[in-house]
Amino acid sequence: MGYTEFDDDLPARIKEQADIVQVIGAHVDLKKAGTRFLGCCPFHNEKTPSFSVHPGQQFFHCFGCGASGDVFAFQMKYHHLDFPTAMKDLARRYHVEIPERPMSPEQQEKNRRRKLMYAVNEKVVSIWKDCLHNNGLAKTARQYLEKRGIPLNIQKQFGLGYAPAPESGGWDFLGSRLKGEEHQIAIDLGLLVKKEKGGTYDRFRDRVLFPIYDRQGKVLGFGGRIIGEGQPKYMNSPESIIFNKSASLLGLYQQGDAIRRSKQVILVEGNFDLVSLVVHGCSNVVAPLGTALTVQQLQLLKGYAEECVLLFDGDVAGVKAAMRSVPLFLAEEFAGKVALLPEGHDPDTFIREKGLAKLEDLLAAAMPLPEFTLQQLVEEHGLTFDGKNRIMKELQPLLKAAKTSLQRSLMLSHFSETVGVSADDLGAAMVVPKPSAPVAISPPLSHEKEQKHEQLTPLTASQKRIVSHIVLYPDAVPKLEHAGLRAYLSGTIGEVLLLQLGALLRNSDEVTPEDLLDTLPRGGERLFVSDILLSSSVDNTGLSYQGTDGEIKDLLAKLEREDLIQKSKVLEQEIFRCKSENDYEGQCKYALEKVKVSQELQNLRKKNVVFE
Repeated sequence: MGYTEFDDDLPARIKEQADIVQVIGAHVDLKKAGTRFLGCCPFHNEKTPSFSVHPGQQFFHCFGCGASGDVFAFQMKYHHLDFPTAMKDLARRYHVEIPERPMSPEQQEKNRRRKLMYAVNEKVVSIWKDCLHNNGLAKTARQYLEKRGIPLNIQKQFGLGYAPAPESGGWDFLGSRLKGEEHQIAIDLGLLVKKEKGGTYDRFRDRVLFPIYDRQGKVLGFGGRIIGEGQPKYMNSPESIIFNKSASLLGLYQQGDAIRRSKQVILVEGNFDLVSLVVHGCSNVVAPLGTALTVQQLQLLKGYAEECVLLFDGDVAGVKAAMRSVPLFLAEEFAGKVALLPEGHDPDTFIREKGLAKLEDLLAAAMPLPEFTLQQLVEEHGLTFDGKNRIMKELQPLLKAAKTSLQRSLMLSHFSETVGVSADDLGAAMVVPKPSAPVAISPPLSHEKEQKHEQLTPLTASQKRIVSHIVLYPDAVPKLEHAGLRAYLSGTIGEVLLLQLGALLRNSDEVTPEDLLDTLPRGGERLFVSDILLSSSVDNTGLSYQGTDGEIKDLLAKLEREDLIQKSKVLEQEIFRCKSENDYEGQCKYALEKVKVSQELQNLRKKNVVFE
């Protein structure tokens, strides 16, 4: 009997067993900070940790890029899985039994056909690979690949095969090798075409075949490049229940790890452009399947890279293709650049003639897509009165695609300099929907059980005073953060609250203590902030502040003092090291520096800066 549809309570039971800190900690170096754990975000490049994992509420959030969710969301995003697969993996890891419900007959049949489609595709890969490498019918195809400089190891890496020409292999070379129901499945997949008078013939003939894989390595369909004369030059499998061209990318399965390591993906237009770049050492590359870039493809790439460079021909078609993609990148908040090849070159000819170093120089000089678009519009229309009007009109789709008000403001400011119109006037001239307000951070699943309050990492009296101040007066955060507040609060609940306030301030000009409270989940941090808000109005607590300049001055002086104390400790260690190594010159150098630091500390004390 077939099964499907997990029990409704299964996700909750898996989350109860799965340790989100353990799951994420296998890939991210996490350190405890208050009730949470902090580390560097695995989804964008950062040197200072802003990725927060909350074990009590079982969710993660990055204060830098905004990635957030529960343990399932992390598994899906990090490992590029769908939800059922992520759930099965965690259930297996934490020994949670998965009771499933019986499928309906229709569901069973659909599931059976999907499995058969994958199986037939795999068999076809083997048939065409065997033909390419072992059959005399593929002599011209092997010569073609040799001429294009595609060695055997790369042919095998991409699973290349060959469908022979009908004059040598017949019109049913593939069809004759499929048996029983495989024949009908191949028709459904578009590998075979029905004749009007009965029978079938092969769709792909005299073509080098590229299997198209999903992220798990299942074969979805094929792309074929003709060897002899004929059209079209490239042809893909028709879409089926397992294959969607707009949501697939050639090379992502093979090159995904290289893309993730480099955090950059290069997108080329042709199958052989992709393979040729890989042959010559450029491994972080993919290609769409003969279609314009789509939102689904960008969403796939966002899971692997922080930046996408479009490596396009420098002709009119290449320029237009790059400009059309800009709204997609903006809407997805994905950094996009474009590098145009010299006239007469495509990626394949360029890297074969110029080499990898020249290609890397070209990619390093890639221009951000919005700037590239503006430059092209200026070249096309000029900066006359009429030209500026046309440019402003063509910039509207870009501004409408902006995902955030900050993104739109930056674009207006940048574009206004070139167009010669103030950012305010340029914005007023363009009707753009107001971006939606940022969503408060909260646990991703509504059925979370009430958690026990976690034991907080203790704060010193001085730390608590500063944390209380930033909770009550969030506007003070930028000054204090610049003065080194995060280092002073490192590893405490205060560091997490500072990050949370910073995220709020980036999305709003005015943040209140209540805004902070609203974004915190149930648990120790929320109680801590609630206590500060309740205590702030009580005179005998010692926590009554007015947010005056004098208070800020005292806090800044405190941070300066802490910084000097830390410097003094480091210098003491260096003096000791030099002494043990008989390095008299180094010992004198660090001793003089310590004297200066001690003098600065003494000067601070003379100012009567006291709060411990």
